[in-house]
Amino acid sequence: MIPWRSLIESCFFYTHIDGMFVMNTSQENKNIAKRYYPDLKLIIDGEYISRDGNPVINPSTGEAIAEVPFATIADLEKSVDAASKGFLEWSEMSPAKREGLMRDAASILRDRSDEIAQSITLEQGKPVAQSKVEIQRACEIIEWDASEGRRTYGRVIPSQMPLTHTVLRKPIGPVAALSPWNFPINSPGRKVAGALAAGCSIILKASEETPAGAFELVRAYHDAGVPPGVVNLIFGVPAEISEFLINSDITRLITFTGSIPVGKHLAALAAGQMKPTIMELGGHAPVLVDEAVDPVEVAKTCAIGKSRNAGQVCVSPTRFLVHNRIYDRFLDSFVEQANSLKVGDGFGDGIEMGPVANERRLNAMQEFINDATDKGATLSAGGHQIGNQGYFHEMTVLADVPDNARVANEEPFGPLAIVNKVASMDDAINVANKLPYGLAAYAFTNSAYVAEQLAHRVESGNLSINHLVASVAETPFGGIKESGYGREGGTEGLDCYTIVKNISHLTSTV
Repeated sequence: MIPWRSLIESCFFYTHIDGMFVMNTSQENKNIAKRYYPDLKLIIDGEYISRDGNPVINPSTGEAIAEVPFATIADLEKSVDAASKGFLEWSEMSPAKREGLMRDAASILRDRSDEIAQSITLEQGKPVAQSKVEIQRACEIIEWDASEGRRTYGRVIPSQMPLTHTVLRKPIGPVAALSPWNFPINSPGRKVAGALAAGCSIILKASEETPAGAFELVRAYHDAGVPPGVVNLIFGVPAEISEFLINSDITRLITFTGSIPVGKHLAALAAGQMKPTIMELGGHAPVLVDEAVDPVEVAKTCAIGKSRNAGQVCVSPTRFLVHNRIYDRFLDSFVEQANSLKVGDGFGDGIEMGPVANERRLNAMQEFINDATDKGATLSAGGHQIGNQGYFHEMTVLADVPDNARVANEEPFGPLAIVNKVASMDDAINVANKLPYGLAAYAFTNSAYVAEQLAHRVESGNLSINHLVASVAETPFGGIKESGYGREGGTEGLDCYTIVKNISHLTSTV
């Protein structure tokens, strides 16, 4: 057993785990918050508005670091009016000018990335290095979408003169966007970039638990010179805000990233208004591991990938389906890597995994683990909360998990991996496809034939072979089945933010 690395100045009590744990003192975190965390406001029609609200909790300490303002009904009414006026100006602006302003916003974010990364780590817990990568990805998405906005071409359909048929792609109108807490700047960044590149205005309802990333994102757009009313930021009671925005006569599209039950509810509300939606919902990503790969190295890669953002990623690799010929070596290597992860406060040196975001996630993890082990699964690594301060949890590995365990059927959304054996890749594909989710899937194989079979048979919106990156700015991202519909990113990313209009023109009345 390797003892946690304790800090002399910390007053917290720790026991021992396999691996290493590093924790800043509460005072150190308060000093960082005082220096870097923004004074949060609503941003409506270019105006920064203060309101009372709820505390923002640092998951590494469990202590409040700020207060997030909650919008009033009057604020919501003002936001949709602002988006309506902003749309008129923004949609008439040339795509080239819109691109320039969006690129300026990305440049501002890059210049401020060191400071913004501190804020994201304070509110969400991930290591600072991962926060910087998230900001970098948000900038890449903005820049890609900004350029793609200049290529939202229509077409001319051949016909007999003097009749012409022209197809136009026009911005759909003001967008209502609802983003989650796990990626405070990247997730809202996707939605804002797609909407603006297509010529739409947007009202962003970002997470109340991790609001600083979205605040800095919208602030960058305003500082870049985007006209007032084009990008509006609100916080508040999620159910009240979503119902208001969906029912508004002004909003024309709802885009949501979050859980499947909430997504279904919002989609039903939107259907009552005949409003289109983009739904990027949860997943339960399988990882199919063929017999011919190096099980030790692949397992290391998988364990590190699973630890990203403490497993709180909708595309997190979770269900590892490993050929039985290499299963034991894969599991041993995965467990070794899981036990060696350096867990702790995101500001600690060399930290590889921070805390989960809140107490809800801690409780959910324990419920999944207890249920699985009660039903016969083997706890191969982890399984426990770390310490008594903040929301830290061990990287957990469950082996031989039965089909009736909750975690075999429900997304754990935390640092928990299932490692099960399969007799063949055909069996792995069948297991991967049997759940009602289809957001991301991964596979490791050295066979071109197997790769081709995976490409055609695995049911997912995103499939990555021999690596664990689900998407980049220039590729489309989204799910199938209960994981949602619509796409963000790539050349397809602006489609949902536009309408198709056919113009049929008889050029002579004679």
